[in-house]
Amino acid sequence: MNIKISFPILVLFIFVLFITLINGCTSDFPCDIIDCKIKSGKDITFFIATDPHHLSKNLYNKGKAFDWFLNSGDGKLLEYTDEIIDAYTLDIKVRQPDILIIPGDLTCNGEKESHFEMIEKLKTIEALGIPVFVIPGNHDINNPWARNYVNDEMIKIDSITEEEFLKLYKSFGYKEAIFTDDDSLSYLAAPAEDVWLLMLDSAKYKHNNMRTSPEMGSSISSKTLKWIKKCSNLAKENNAEIIAIMHHSLMNHSNIVNEDFTIDNSQEVIDTFLKCNIQIVLSGHIHLQDIKCHSNNNKTIYDIATSCLIAYPNQYGILEFSPDKGYNYYTNRVNMDRWVEKNNISDKNMLNFKNYTRNFFETRSYDKYYESLLEISKFTDEEMKAISRTIATLNLKYFAGFRNQFMHSIFNTKGFQILQDTAPCSVRNYIMSMFNDQFTDNNKIFIPIQRK
Repeated sequence: MNIKISFPILVLFIFVLFITLINGCTSDFPCDIIDCKIKSGKDITFFIATDPHHLSKNLYNKGKAFDWFLNSGDGKLLEYTDEIIDAYTLDIKVRQPDILIIPGDLTCNGEKESHFEMIEKLKTIEALGIPVFVIPGNHDINNPWARNYVNDEMIKIDSITEEEFLKLYKSFGYKEAIFTDDDSLSYLAAPAEDVWLLMLDSAKYKHNNMRTSPEMGSSISSKTLKWIKKCSNLAKENNAEIIAIMHHSLMNHSNIVNEDFTIDNSQEVIDTFLKCNIQIVLSGHIHLQDIKCHSNNNKTIYDIATSCLIAYPNQYGILEFSPDKGYNYYTNRVNMDRWVEKNNISDKNMLNFKNYTRNFFETRSYDKYYESLLEISKFTDEEMKAISRTIATLNLKYFAGFRNQFMHSIFNTKGFQILQDTAPCSVRNYIMSMFNDQFTDNNKIFIPIQRK
Protein backbone atom coordinates (compact mmCIF):
# COMPACT_ATOMS: atom_id res chain seq x y z
CA MET A 1 0.00 0.00 0.00
CA ASN A 2 1.40 3.37 -1.02
CA ILE A 3 1.08 6.13 1.56
CA LYS A 4 0.96 9.63 0.18
CA ILE A 5 2.33 12.46 2.29
CA SER A 6 1.16 15.93 1.39
CA PHE A 7 3.81 18.51 0.61
CA PRO A 8 2.96 20.81 3.59
CA ILE A 9 3.26 17.89 6.05
CA LEU A 10 6.57 16.87 4.50
CA VAL A 11 7.87 20.45 4.81
CA LEU A 12 6.76 20.58 8.46
CA PHE A 13 8.47 17.27 9.21
CA ILE A 14 11.73 18.42 7.62
CA PHE A 15 11.53 21.73 9.52
CA VAL A 16 11.03 19.99 12.88
CA LEU A 17 13.87 17.58 12.13
CA PHE A 18 16.13 20.48 11.16
CA ILE A 19 15.34 22.44 14.34
CA THR A 20 15.97 19.37 16.48
CA LEU A 21 19.32 18.71 14.80
CA ILE A 22 20.39 22.35 15.14
CA ASN A 23 19.28 22.93 18.72
CA GLY A 24 19.65 19.42 20.09
CA CYS A 25 17.10 18.01 22.51
CA THR A 26 14.63 20.51 23.93
CA SER A 27 11.77 20.40 26.41
CA ASP A 28 9.42 19.77 23.48
CA PHE A 29 11.71 17.30 21.71
CA PRO A 30 13.59 14.97 24.07
CA CYS A 31 16.11 12.83 22.27
CA ASP A 32 14.66 9.76 20.60
CA ILE A 33 18.09 8.13 20.53
CA ILE A 34 19.80 8.02 23.93
CA ASP A 35 23.43 6.99 23.51
CA CYS A 36 24.83 6.34 26.99
CA LYS A 37 28.61 6.00 27.17
CA ILE A 38 28.49 3.71 30.22
CA LYS A 39 26.49 0.58 29.58
CA SER A 40 24.10 -1.14 31.98
CA GLY A 41 25.51 -3.26 34.79
CA LYS A 42 28.73 -1.26 35.22
CA ASP A 43 29.98 0.27 38.46
CA ILE A 44 30.14 4.08 38.23
CA THR A 45 32.24 6.54 40.23
CA PHE A 46 31.07 10.16 40.43
CA PHE A 47 33.29 12.93 41.80
CA ILE A 48 31.44 15.95 43.25
CA ALA A 49 33.21 19.31 43.64
CA THR A 50 30.99 22.02 45.06
CA ASP A 51 31.57 25.76 45.17
CA PRO A 52 35.05 26.08 43.61
CA HIS A 53 34.53 29.89 43.51
CA HIS A 54 37.43 30.43 41.12
CA LEU A 55 38.89 33.95 41.15
CA SER A 56 41.32 34.94 38.41
CA LYS A 57 44.65 36.21 39.72
CA ASN A 58 44.40 38.93 37.05
CA LEU A 59 41.55 40.53 39.00
CA TYR A 60 43.44 41.56 42.13
CA ASN A 61 46.73 42.66 43.57
CA LYS A 62 47.70 42.36 47.21
CA GLY A 63 46.46 45.80 48.18
CA LYS A 64 44.08 46.91 50.91
CA ALA A 65 40.94 46.28 48.82
CA PHE A 66 41.63 42.59 48.23
CA ASP A 67 42.99 42.12 51.74
CA TRP A 68 39.71 43.43 53.16
CA PHE A 69 37.66 41.27 50.79
CA LEU A 70 39.64 38.13 51.61
CA ASN A 71 39.58 38.60 55.37
CA SER A 72 35.93 39.64 55.61
CA GLY A 73 34.80 36.43 53.90
CA ASP A 74 33.79 33.02 55.22
CA GLY A 75 37.13 31.24 55.09
CA LYS A 76 37.41 30.63 51.35
CA LEU A 77 41.02 30.58 50.13
CA LEU A 78 40.32 32.92 47.21
CA GLU A 79 44.00 33.68 46.83
CA TYR A 80 44.66 30.02 46.03
CA THR A 81 41.73 28.87 43.90
CA ASP A 82 44.08 28.17 40.98
CA GLU A 83 46.29 25.94 43.08
CA ILE A 84 43.45 24.07 44.81
CA ILE A 85 41.53 23.39 41.58
CA ASP A 86 44.73 22.29 39.83
CA ALA A 87 45.61 19.96 42.73
CA TYR A 88 42.07 18.56 42.52
CA THR A 89 42.54 18.03 38.78
CA LEU A 90 45.63 15.97 39.60
CA ASP A 91 43.52 13.91 42.03
CA ILE A 92 41.09 13.29 39.17
CA LYS A 93 43.92 12.27 36.87
CA VAL A 94 45.28 9.81 39.43
CA ARG A 95 41.95 8.33 40.56
CA GLN A 96 40.13 8.37 37.20
CA PRO A 97 36.45 8.72 38.16
CA ASP A 98 33.86 8.14 35.47
CA ILE A 99 32.09 11.49 35.86
CA LEU A 100 32.70 14.90 37.50
CA ILE A 101 29.73 16.91 38.82
CA ILE A 102 30.00 20.59 39.84
CA PRO A 103 26.78 21.92 41.47
CA GLY A 104 27.34 25.63 40.93
CA ASP A 105 29.32 28.65 42.16
CA LEU A 106 32.03 27.97 39.63
CA THR A 107 33.37 31.50 40.11
CA CYS A 108 33.90 33.93 42.96
CA ASN A 109 31.38 36.54 41.81
CA GLY A 110 30.65 35.74 38.17
CA GLU A 111 33.62 37.65 36.76
CA LYS A 112 34.04 37.01 33.03
CA GLU A 113 37.75 36.36 33.31
CA SER A 114 37.20 33.90 36.15
CA HIS A 115 34.65 32.05 33.99
CA PHE A 116 37.06 31.96 31.03
CA GLU A 117 39.80 30.46 33.19
CA MET A 118 37.42 27.98 34.82
CA ILE A 119 36.39 26.73 31.40
CA GLU A 120 40.04 26.07 30.51
CA LYS A 121 40.40 24.04 33.71
CA LEU A 122 37.32 21.99 32.84
CA LYS A 123 38.70 21.39 29.34
CA THR A 124 41.84 19.98 30.96
CA ILE A 125 39.69 17.57 32.98
CA GLU A 126 37.66 16.47 29.96
CA ALA A 127 40.91 15.91 28.05
CA LEU A 128 41.59 13.20 30.65
CA GLY A 129 38.47 11.42 29.39
CA ILE A 130 36.30 12.53 32.33
CA PRO A 131 32.98 14.11 31.27
CA VAL A 132 32.04 17.20 33.31
CA PHE A 133 28.47 18.27 34.18
CA VAL A 134 27.85 21.73 35.61
CA ILE A 135 24.98 23.98 36.68
CA PRO A 136 25.13 27.64 37.77
CA GLY A 137 25.06 28.79 41.38
CA ASN A 138 23.93 32.09 42.86
CA HIS A 139 27.40 33.63 42.32
CA ASP A 140 27.76 32.83 38.61
CA ILE A 141 25.28 34.90 36.56
CA ASN A 142 24.45 38.64 36.45
CA ASN A 143 26.41 39.14 39.68
CA PRO A 144 26.55 42.80 40.75
CA TRP A 145 29.44 41.96 43.10
CA ALA A 146 31.91 41.27 40.26
CA ARG A 147 34.98 43.38 41.06
CA ASN A 148 38.60 44.06 40.16
CA TYR A 149 40.60 44.68 43.35
CA VAL A 150 43.36 47.20 42.64
CA ASN A 151 45.31 48.69 45.55
CA ASP A 152 42.69 50.50 47.65
CA GLU A 153 39.93 50.31 45.04
CA MET A 154 37.18 47.81 44.25
CA ILE A 155 36.31 48.47 40.61
CA LYS A 156 33.02 47.10 39.28
CA ILE A 157 33.43 44.82 36.25
CA ASP A 158 31.17 42.69 34.05
CA SER A 159 29.63 39.41 35.08
CA ILE A 160 28.11 37.07 32.48
CA THR A 161 24.50 36.75 31.39
CA GLU A 162 22.32 33.65 31.39
CA GLU A 163 22.79 33.33 27.61
CA GLU A 164 26.56 33.64 27.96
CA PHE A 165 26.65 30.95 30.66
CA LEU A 166 24.81 28.54 28.38
CA LYS A 167 27.18 29.30 25.51
CA LEU A 168 30.37 29.16 27.58
CA TYR A 169 29.51 25.92 29.40
CA LYS A 170 27.85 24.17 26.49
CA SER A 171 30.54 21.48 26.43
CA PHE A 172 30.09 20.65 30.10
CA GLY A 173 26.70 19.00 30.20
CA TYR A 174 24.43 21.07 28.01
CA LYS A 175 25.71 19.58 24.75
CA GLU A 176 25.13 16.09 26.17
CA ALA A 177 21.62 16.87 27.44
CA ILE A 178 18.86 14.54 26.28
CA PHE A 179 16.13 16.84 27.59
CA THR A 180 16.28 20.54 28.52
CA ASP A 181 13.96 22.80 30.49
CA ASP A 182 12.66 25.90 28.72
CA ASP A 183 12.09 27.76 32.03
CA SER A 184 15.62 27.53 33.45
CA LEU A 185 19.13 26.28 32.73
CA SER A 186 18.14 22.82 33.96
CA TYR A 187 18.80 19.73 31.86
CA LEU A 188 18.68 15.95 31.94
CA ALA A 189 21.79 14.00 30.97
CA ALA A 190 22.25 10.26 30.47
CA PRO A 191 25.95 9.48 30.83
CA ALA A 192 25.11 5.91 31.86
CA GLU A 193 22.28 3.54 31.05
CA ASP A 194 21.62 2.82 34.74
CA VAL A 195 21.99 6.34 36.20
CA TRP A 196 20.88 9.66 34.74
CA LEU A 197 21.66 13.15 36.03
CA LEU A 198 18.92 15.71 36.63
CA MET A 199 20.93 18.96 36.65
CA LEU A 200 18.64 21.58 38.24
CA ASP A 201 19.19 25.31 38.00
CA SER A 202 17.86 26.51 41.36
CA ALA A 203 19.45 29.99 41.41
CA LYS A 204 17.58 33.29 41.14
CA TYR A 205 19.59 35.64 38.94
CA LYS A 206 17.15 37.09 36.40
CA HIS A 207 16.73 40.36 38.34
CA ASN A 208 20.27 40.68 39.68
CA ASN A 209 20.98 43.57 37.32
CA MET A 210 18.50 45.66 39.29
CA ARG A 211 20.09 44.76 42.63
CA THR A 212 23.21 45.85 44.49
CA SER A 213 23.86 42.28 45.64
CA PRO A 214 23.11 38.90 44.06
CA GLU A 215 19.97 37.03 45.07
CA MET A 216 21.07 34.22 47.37
CA GLY A 217 17.77 32.37 47.57
CA SER A 218 16.32 29.78 45.24
CA SER A 219 13.22 28.09 43.92
CA ILE A 220 12.07 25.56 41.36
CA SER A 221 9.22 26.91 39.26
CA SER A 222 5.96 25.04 38.68
CA LYS A 223 6.90 24.72 34.99
CA THR A 224 10.20 23.11 35.90
CA LEU A 225 8.47 20.75 38.36
CA LYS A 226 6.23 19.57 35.51
CA TRP A 227 9.31 19.12 33.36
CA ILE A 228 10.94 17.06 36.13
CA LYS A 229 7.96 14.68 36.03
CA LYS A 230 8.49 14.26 32.28
CA CYS A 231 12.15 13.50 32.97
CA SER A 232 11.12 10.88 35.50
CA ASN A 233 8.76 9.21 33.03
CA LEU A 234 11.47 9.16 30.40
CA ALA A 235 13.91 7.55 32.84
CA LYS A 236 11.36 4.93 33.88
CA GLU A 237 10.78 4.02 30.22
CA ASN A 238 14.53 3.39 29.96
CA ASN A 239 14.93 1.61 33.34
CA ALA A 240 17.26 4.33 34.62
CA GLU A 241 17.77 5.73 38.13
CA ILE A 242 17.84 9.54 38.48
CA ILE A 243 20.20 11.50 40.71
CA ALA A 244 19.21 15.15 41.17
CA ILE A 245 21.87 17.85 41.42
CA MET A 246 21.22 21.44 42.45
CA HIS A 247 23.18 24.25 44.04
CA HIS A 248 20.85 25.00 46.94
CA SER A 249 19.78 22.70 49.76
CA LEU A 250 16.65 20.60 49.38
CA MET A 251 16.31 20.34 53.18
CA ASN A 252 17.48 22.43 56.13
CA HIS A 253 21.04 21.46 56.98
CA SER A 254 20.93 23.74 60.01
CA ASN A 255 18.06 24.81 62.23
CA ILE A 256 19.60 28.27 62.46
CA VAL A 257 21.29 28.86 59.09
CA ASN A 258 18.72 27.98 56.42
CA GLU A 259 17.18 31.15 55.01
CA ASP A 260 18.45 31.61 51.43
CA PHE A 261 20.23 28.27 51.70
CA THR A 262 17.27 25.89 51.58
CA ILE A 263 15.16 26.13 48.45
CA ASP A 264 12.03 28.28 48.97
CA ASN A 265 9.48 25.66 47.94
CA SER A 266 11.31 22.82 49.64
CA GLN A 267 8.30 20.66 50.53
CA GLU A 268 6.82 20.96 47.04
CA VAL A 269 10.12 19.86 45.50
CA ILE A 270 10.52 17.02 48.01
CA ASP A 271 7.00 15.76 47.20
CA THR A 272 7.77 15.88 43.47
CA PHE A 273 11.05 14.00 43.93
CA LEU A 274 9.38 11.31 46.02
CA LYS A 275 6.68 10.81 43.38
CA CYS A 276 9.41 10.57 40.77
CA ASN A 277 11.38 8.00 42.81
CA ILE A 278 14.37 10.34 43.06
CA GLN A 279 16.34 9.06 46.01
CA ILE A 280 19.51 11.17 46.05
CA VAL A 281 20.09 14.92 45.74
CA LEU A 282 23.63 16.32 45.57
CA SER A 283 23.92 19.96 46.65
CA GLY A 284 26.37 22.64 47.80
CA HIS A 285 25.96 26.36 48.59
CA ILE A 286 25.92 26.12 52.39
CA HIS A 287 29.64 25.12 52.46
CA LEU A 288 28.76 22.60 55.15
CA GLN A 289 29.46 18.87 54.93
CA ASP A 290 26.07 17.51 55.90
CA ILE A 291 23.54 14.79 55.07
CA LYS A 292 19.82 15.02 55.70
CA CYS A 293 17.02 12.63 54.80
CA HIS A 294 13.23 12.72 54.62
CA SER A 295 10.89 9.71 54.57
CA ASN A 296 7.28 9.36 53.52
CA ASN A 297 5.21 6.28 52.58
CA ASN A 298 8.22 3.95 52.77
CA LYS A 299 10.23 6.20 50.47
CA THR A 300 13.34 8.08 51.60
CA ILE A 301 15.17 10.92 49.91
CA TYR A 302 18.69 12.02 50.88
CA ASP A 303 20.12 15.53 50.44
CA ILE A 304 23.92 15.25 50.51
CA ALA A 305 25.61 18.66 50.83
CA THR A 306 29.30 18.48 50.01
CA SER A 307 31.45 21.20 51.58
CA CYS A 308 33.20 24.00 49.67
CA LEU A 309 36.23 22.83 47.68
CA ILE A 310 38.33 25.93 48.41
CA ALA A 311 37.61 26.19 52.15
CA TYR A 312 38.80 23.96 54.98
CA PRO A 313 38.90 20.97 54.94
CA ASN A 314 39.17 21.31 51.11
CA GLN A 315 37.38 18.09 50.35
CA TYR A 316 35.18 16.69 47.62
CA GLY A 317 32.51 14.03 47.44
CA ILE A 318 32.78 10.60 45.87
CA LEU A 319 29.63 8.67 45.01
CA GLU A 320 30.07 5.08 43.92
CA PHE A 321 27.14 3.36 42.25
CA SER A 322 26.97 -0.41 42.23
CA PRO A 323 24.13 -2.08 40.27
CA ASP A 324 21.70 -4.07 42.42
CA LYS A 325 23.39 -2.78 45.60
CA GLY A 326 23.22 0.98 45.84
CA TYR A 327 25.23 4.15 46.39
CA ASN A 328 28.27 4.57 48.61
CA TYR A 329 29.10 8.22 49.38
CA TYR A 330 32.25 9.42 51.13
CA THR A 331 34.61 12.39 51.05
CA ASN A 332 38.27 12.83 50.27
CA ARG A 333 40.56 15.80 50.87
CA VAL A 334 42.46 17.38 48.00
CA ASN A 335 46.01 16.00 47.92
CA MET A 336 47.91 19.28 47.87
CA ASP A 337 51.22 17.65 48.88
CA ARG A 338 51.30 15.55 45.71
CA TRP A 339 50.58 18.56 43.48
CA VAL A 340 53.17 20.73 45.28
CA GLU A 341 55.85 18.07 44.87
CA LYS A 342 55.01 17.41 41.23
CA ASN A 343 55.16 21.10 40.33
CA ASN A 344 58.14 22.12 42.51
CA ILE A 345 56.08 24.74 44.35
CA SER A 346 58.00 26.99 46.78
CA ASP A 347 55.09 28.98 48.27
CA LYS A 348 55.35 28.38 52.04
CA ASN A 349 51.55 28.32 52.46
CA MET A 350 51.25 25.56 49.89
CA LEU A 351 54.18 23.65 51.38
CA ASN A 352 52.36 23.65 54.71
CA PHE A 353 48.85 23.57 53.24
CA LYS A 354 47.05 21.46 55.86
CA ASN A 355 48.02 23.82 58.67
CA TYR A 356 47.59 26.93 56.55
CA THR A 357 44.01 26.18 55.45
CA ARG A 358 43.03 25.07 58.96
CA ASN A 359 44.47 28.19 60.59
CA PHE A 360 42.94 30.51 58.00
CA PHE A 361 39.46 29.04 58.48
CA GLU A 362 39.81 29.02 62.27
CA THR A 363 40.92 32.65 62.32
CA ARG A 364 38.05 33.74 60.10
CA SER A 365 35.57 31.94 62.38
CA TYR A 366 37.08 33.57 65.44
CA ASP A 367 36.97 37.06 63.92
CA LYS A 368 33.43 36.66 62.63
CA TYR A 369 31.96 35.62 65.94
CA TYR A 370 33.99 38.07 67.98
CA GLU A 371 32.42 40.82 65.86
CA SER A 372 28.96 39.28 66.37
CA LEU A 373 29.49 39.24 70.14
CA LEU A 374 30.54 42.89 70.06
CA GLU A 375 27.18 43.74 68.53
CA ILE A 376 25.34 41.79 71.23
CA SER A 377 27.12 43.89 73.89
CA LYS A 378 26.54 41.60 76.86
CA PHE A 379 29.98 40.00 77.39
CA THR A 380 33.34 41.21 78.64
CA ASP A 381 36.31 41.21 76.26
CA GLU A 382 37.75 38.15 78.02
CA GLU A 383 34.42 36.31 77.68
CA MET A 384 34.11 37.24 74.00
CA LYS A 385 37.59 35.87 73.33
CA ALA A 386 36.82 32.62 75.15
CA ILE A 387 33.51 32.14 73.30
CA SER A 388 35.10 32.97 69.93
CA ARG A 389 37.87 30.41 70.52
CA THR A 390 35.24 27.78 71.32
CA ILE A 391 33.23 28.55 68.18
CA ALA A 392 36.34 28.56 65.99
CA THR A 393 37.30 25.10 67.30
CA LEU A 394 33.74 23.80 66.85
CA ASN A 395 33.47 25.15 63.30
CA LEU A 396 36.52 23.15 62.23
CA LYS A 397 34.65 19.95 63.09
CA TYR A 398 31.20 21.18 62.13
CA PHE A 399 32.05 22.25 58.58
CA ALA A 400 34.12 19.10 58.10
CA GLY A 401 30.97 17.06 58.77
CA PHE A 402 31.38 15.85 62.36
CA ARG A 403 28.61 16.11 64.97
CA ASN A 404 27.37 14.76 68.30
CA GLN A 405 30.05 12.89 70.33
CA PHE A 406 32.79 14.14 68.00
CA MET A 407 32.14 17.59 69.48
CA HIS A 408 31.68 16.74 73.15
CA SER A 409 35.27 17.64 74.06
CA ILE A 410 34.21 21.28 73.74
CA PHE A 411 31.89 21.00 76.78
CA ASN A 412 34.76 21.67 79.21
CA THR A 413 35.94 24.88 77.54
CA LYS A 414 35.42 28.21 79.24
CA GLY A 415 33.64 29.61 76.19
CA PHE A 416 31.04 26.83 76.11
CA GLN A 417 30.38 27.11 79.84
CA ILE A 418 29.80 30.87 79.48
CA LEU A 419 27.29 30.28 76.68
CA GLN A 420 25.52 27.54 78.64
CA ASP A 421 24.80 30.04 81.43
CA THR A 422 23.69 32.74 78.99
CA ALA A 423 20.16 33.61 77.91
CA PRO A 424 19.35 32.62 74.32
CA CYS A 425 21.00 34.79 71.66
CA SER A 426 22.03 34.26 68.03
CA VAL A 427 25.53 32.99 68.89
CA ARG A 428 24.31 30.64 71.63
CA ASN A 429 21.56 29.28 69.38
CA TYR A 430 24.09 28.62 66.61
CA ILE A 431 26.37 26.64 68.92
CA MET A 432 23.56 24.56 70.42
CA SER A 433 22.23 23.73 66.94
CA MET A 434 25.40 21.76 66.18
CA PHE A 435 24.46 18.89 68.49
CA ASN A 436 21.88 16.08 68.21
CA ASP A 437 22.29 15.85 64.44
CA GLN A 438 20.76 13.12 62.26
CA PHE A 439 24.22 11.74 61.51
CA THR A 440 27.39 11.78 63.60
CA ASP A 441 29.76 11.51 60.64
CA ASN A 442 28.35 13.29 57.60
CA ASN A 443 31.28 12.24 55.44
CA LYS A 444 29.94 8.81 54.59
CA ILE A 445 26.70 6.97 53.95
CA PHE A 446 25.55 3.88 52.08
CA ILE A 447 22.17 4.16 50.39
CA PRO A 448 20.66 0.91 49.08
CA ILE A 449 18.67 1.03 45.86
CA GLN A 450 15.05 1.79 46.58
CA ARG A 451 12.89 -0.70 44.75
CA LYS A 452 10.05 0.91 42.81
